[in-house]
Amino acid sequence: MGDKVETKNYRLQLVISLIGIAILMFGVILFNHNVLMSFPLGIRAVLGILLHWIPAIVPIIIMILNKEGLRELGFSKEKLGLQILIGIIIALAMSFAFTLIPILFGFKDMVGSTTYTKLWQFIYEFAYRILGVAFAEEFIFRGFIFYKLLQIKRSRKHAIIISSLLFGLYHIFTGNIIQVFMTFLIGLFLSMCREKIKNCTITSLIVAHGVYDALIVVLVAIL
Repeated sequence: MGDKVETKNYRLQLVISLIGIAILMFGVILFNHNVLMSFPLGIRAVLGILLHWIPAIVPIIIMILNKEGLRELGFSKEKLGLQILIGIIIALAMSFAFTLIPILFGFKDMVGSTTYTKLWQFIYEFAYRILGVAFAEEFIFRGFIFYKLLQIKRSRKHAIIISSLLFGLYHIFTGNIIQVFMTFLIGLFLSMCREKIKNCTITSLIVAHGVYDALIVVLVAIL
Protein backbone atom coordinates (compact mmCIF):
# COMPACT_ATOMS: atom_id res chain seq x y z
CA MET A 1 0.00 0.00 0.00
CA GLY A 2 2.82 2.39 0.91
CA ASP A 3 4.64 1.76 -2.38
CA LYS A 4 1.48 2.50 -4.37
CA VAL A 5 1.00 5.79 -2.53
CA GLU A 6 4.64 6.76 -3.16
CA THR A 7 4.38 5.84 -6.85
CA LYS A 8 1.21 7.91 -7.18
CA ASN A 9 2.98 10.82 -5.51
CA TYR A 10 5.96 10.53 -7.88
CA ARG A 11 3.60 10.48 -10.87
CA LEU A 12 1.85 13.59 -9.59
CA GLN A 13 5.19 15.34 -9.14
CA LEU A 14 6.19 14.43 -12.69
CA VAL A 15 2.90 15.62 -14.19
CA ILE A 16 3.03 18.90 -12.27
CA SER A 17 6.62 19.39 -13.41
CA LEU A 18 5.83 18.71 -17.07
CA ILE A 19 2.88 21.12 -17.03
CA GLY A 20 5.00 23.75 -15.28
CA ILE A 21 7.87 23.28 -17.72
CA ALA A 22 5.55 23.66 -20.73
CA ILE A 23 3.81 26.76 -19.36
CA LEU A 24 7.05 28.47 -18.36
CA MET A 25 8.71 27.57 -21.66
CA PHE A 26 5.80 29.16 -23.53
CA GLY A 27 6.17 32.25 -21.35
CA VAL A 28 9.89 32.45 -22.15
CA ILE A 29 9.16 32.25 -25.87
CA LEU A 30 6.64 35.09 -25.62
CA PHE A 31 9.14 37.16 -23.63
CA ASN A 32 11.88 36.51 -26.19
CA HIS A 33 9.65 37.50 -29.09
CA ASN A 34 8.12 40.60 -27.55
CA VAL A 35 10.43 41.98 -24.87
CA LEU A 36 13.99 40.66 -24.98
CA MET A 37 15.21 42.70 -27.94
CA SER A 38 14.29 45.97 -26.18
CA PHE A 39 17.17 45.48 -23.71
CA PRO A 40 20.79 46.55 -24.36
CA LEU A 41 23.14 43.90 -25.77
CA GLY A 42 24.88 43.14 -22.47
CA ILE A 43 21.63 42.57 -20.60
CA ARG A 44 20.29 40.43 -23.46
CA ALA A 45 23.41 38.29 -23.29
CA VAL A 46 22.92 37.60 -19.57
CA LEU A 47 19.16 37.09 -19.93
CA GLY A 48 19.78 34.71 -22.82
CA ILE A 49 21.48 32.34 -20.39
CA LEU A 50 19.21 32.88 -17.38
CA LEU A 51 15.94 32.51 -19.31
CA HIS A 52 16.77 28.90 -20.12
CA TRP A 53 16.52 28.17 -16.41
CA ILE A 54 12.96 29.49 -16.08
CA PRO A 55 11.33 26.16 -17.13
CA ALA A 56 13.41 24.42 -14.43
CA ILE A 57 11.75 26.41 -11.62
CA VAL A 58 9.01 23.86 -10.91
CA PRO A 59 11.38 20.84 -10.79
CA ILE A 60 13.71 22.83 -8.52
CA ILE A 61 10.84 23.67 -6.15
CA ILE A 62 9.76 20.01 -6.04
CA MET A 63 13.32 18.94 -5.28
CA ILE A 64 13.55 21.47 -2.44
CA LEU A 65 10.23 20.32 -0.98
CA ASN A 66 11.36 16.68 -1.18
CA LYS A 67 14.80 17.55 0.20
CA GLU A 68 16.39 15.95 -2.86
CA GLY A 69 19.93 16.91 -3.83
CA LEU A 70 21.90 17.06 -7.05
CA ARG A 71 23.54 13.71 -6.30
CA GLU A 72 20.17 11.99 -6.81
CA LEU A 73 20.10 13.43 -10.31
CA GLY A 74 23.51 12.01 -11.20
CA PHE A 75 25.88 14.84 -10.29
CA SER A 76 29.16 13.85 -8.66
CA LYS A 77 32.24 15.70 -7.38
CA GLU A 78 34.49 12.69 -7.91
CA LYS A 79 36.94 12.86 -10.85
CA LEU A 80 35.33 16.08 -12.08
CA GLY A 81 38.13 16.74 -14.55
CA LEU A 82 37.65 13.30 -16.08
CA GLN A 83 33.90 13.86 -16.29
CA ILE A 84 34.49 17.09 -18.23
CA LEU A 85 37.07 15.46 -20.50
CA ILE A 86 34.63 12.66 -21.33
CA GLY A 87 32.01 15.28 -22.17
CA ILE A 88 34.41 17.06 -24.54
CA ILE A 89 35.31 13.79 -26.27
CA ILE A 90 31.62 12.92 -26.73
CA ALA A 91 30.98 16.42 -28.13
CA LEU A 92 33.84 16.09 -30.64
CA ALA A 93 32.57 12.69 -31.76
CA MET A 94 29.04 14.09 -32.20
CA SER A 95 30.36 17.12 -34.08
CA PHE A 96 32.31 14.90 -36.46
CA ALA A 97 29.35 12.62 -37.17
CA PHE A 98 26.43 15.06 -37.11
CA THR A 99 27.99 18.37 -38.18
CA LEU A 100 31.32 18.05 -40.00
CA ILE A 101 30.44 15.12 -42.27
CA PRO A 102 27.06 16.58 -43.37
CA ILE A 103 28.73 19.94 -44.13
CA LEU A 104 31.49 18.26 -46.17
CA PHE A 105 28.83 16.36 -48.14
CA GLY A 106 27.02 19.58 -49.04
CA PHE A 107 24.29 19.71 -46.40
CA LYS A 108 25.50 22.87 -44.68
CA ASP A 109 22.13 24.61 -44.94
CA MET A 110 20.48 21.73 -43.09
CA VAL A 111 23.09 21.78 -40.32
CA GLY A 112 22.62 25.43 -39.38
CA SER A 113 23.51 29.04 -40.08
CA THR A 114 25.12 31.96 -38.28
CA THR A 115 25.88 35.65 -38.67
CA TYR A 116 28.72 35.57 -36.13
CA THR A 117 32.00 37.08 -37.30
CA LYS A 118 33.69 38.26 -34.08
CA LEU A 119 35.67 36.20 -31.57
CA TRP A 120 33.62 37.37 -28.56
CA GLN A 121 30.46 36.11 -30.26
CA PHE A 122 31.84 32.59 -30.54
CA ILE A 123 33.11 32.70 -26.94
CA TYR A 124 29.69 33.80 -25.77
CA GLU A 125 28.11 30.99 -27.80
CA PHE A 126 30.00 28.42 -25.73
CA ALA A 127 28.94 30.10 -22.47
CA TYR A 128 25.35 30.40 -23.65
CA ARG A 129 25.13 26.81 -24.85
CA ILE A 130 26.84 25.22 -21.85
CA LEU A 131 25.57 27.33 -18.93
CA GLY A 132 22.16 28.11 -20.42
CA VAL A 133 20.85 25.58 -22.93
CA ALA A 134 22.74 22.41 -21.99
CA PHE A 135 22.89 22.84 -18.21
CA ALA A 136 19.17 23.61 -17.92
CA GLU A 137 18.01 20.94 -20.37
CA GLU A 138 20.23 18.19 -18.96
CA PHE A 139 19.16 19.13 -15.43
CA ILE A 140 15.51 18.86 -16.46
CA PHE A 141 15.52 15.82 -18.74
CA ARG A 142 18.52 13.57 -18.00
CA GLY A 143 18.39 14.73 -14.39
CA PHE A 144 15.03 15.44 -12.76
CA ILE A 145 12.66 13.73 -15.21
CA PHE A 146 14.93 10.69 -15.55
CA TYR A 147 15.09 10.40 -11.75
CA LYS A 148 11.31 10.70 -11.34
CA LEU A 149 10.72 8.07 -14.02
CA LEU A 150 13.03 5.71 -12.14
CA GLN A 151 11.08 6.34 -8.96
CA ILE A 152 7.82 5.54 -10.75
CA LYS A 153 9.08 2.44 -12.55
CA ARG A 154 12.48 1.04 -11.68
CA SER A 155 13.52 0.51 -15.28
CA ARG A 156 16.42 2.48 -16.72
CA LYS A 157 15.38 1.51 -20.26
CA HIS A 158 11.92 2.94 -19.65
CA ALA A 159 13.40 6.12 -18.13
CA ILE A 160 15.79 6.57 -21.06
CA ILE A 161 13.10 6.24 -23.73
CA ILE A 162 10.47 8.40 -22.02
CA SER A 163 12.88 11.17 -20.95
CA SER A 164 14.35 11.26 -24.48
CA LEU A 165 10.87 11.42 -26.01
CA LEU A 166 9.93 14.31 -23.71
CA PHE A 167 13.24 16.00 -24.56
CA GLY A 168 12.33 15.80 -28.24
CA LEU A 169 8.80 17.10 -27.70
CA TYR A 170 10.19 20.00 -25.62
CA HIS A 171 11.77 21.34 -28.82
CA ILE A 172 8.45 21.59 -30.62
CA PHE A 173 8.21 25.05 -29.02
CA THR A 174 11.22 26.34 -30.96
CA GLY A 175 11.57 23.94 -33.89
CA ASN A 176 9.71 21.56 -36.17
CA ILE A 177 8.96 17.85 -36.34
CA ILE A 178 12.42 17.10 -37.77
CA GLN A 179 14.09 18.86 -34.85
CA VAL A 180 11.83 16.97 -32.43
CA PHE A 181 12.95 13.67 -33.96
CA MET A 182 16.63 14.65 -34.01
CA THR A 183 16.63 15.84 -30.40
CA PHE A 184 14.88 12.61 -29.41
CA LEU A 185 17.77 10.68 -30.98
CA ILE A 186 20.34 12.95 -29.33
CA GLY A 187 18.59 12.37 -26.00
CA LEU A 188 18.85 8.61 -26.51
CA PHE A 189 22.51 8.89 -27.47
CA LEU A 190 23.43 11.03 -24.45
CA SER A 191 21.52 8.72 -22.12
CA MET A 192 23.32 5.68 -23.52
CA CYS A 193 26.68 7.44 -23.10
CA ARG A 194 25.95 7.85 -19.40
CA GLU A 195 24.88 4.21 -19.14
CA LYS A 196 27.79 2.68 -21.05
CA ILE A 197 30.80 4.97 -20.50
CA LYS A 198 32.59 4.73 -17.18
CA ASN A 199 32.77 8.05 -15.26
CA CYS A 200 30.29 9.64 -17.68
CA THR A 201 27.91 11.63 -15.47
CA ILE A 202 25.26 14.27 -16.03
CA THR A 203 28.11 16.80 -15.84
CA SER A 204 29.69 15.03 -18.82
CA LEU A 205 26.37 15.26 -20.67
CA ILE A 206 26.10 19.00 -19.96
CA VAL A 207 29.57 19.56 -21.41
CA ALA A 208 28.90 17.26 -24.38
CA HIS A 209 25.54 18.87 -25.15
CA GLY A 210 26.80 22.45 -24.81
CA VAL A 211 30.07 22.04 -26.68
CA TYR A 212 28.35 20.10 -29.49
CA ASP A 213 25.73 22.85 -29.92
CA ALA A 214 28.38 25.59 -29.90
CA LEU A 215 30.60 23.77 -32.37
CA ILE A 216 27.75 23.72 -34.88
CA VAL A 217 27.98 27.52 -35.05
CA VAL A 218 31.78 27.46 -35.24
CA LEU A 219 31.92 24.84 -38.01
CA VAL A 220 29.16 26.48 -40.03
CA ALA A 221 31.04 29.79 -39.81
CA ILE A 222 34.44 28.53 -40.89
CA LEU A 223 33.54 25.86 -43.46
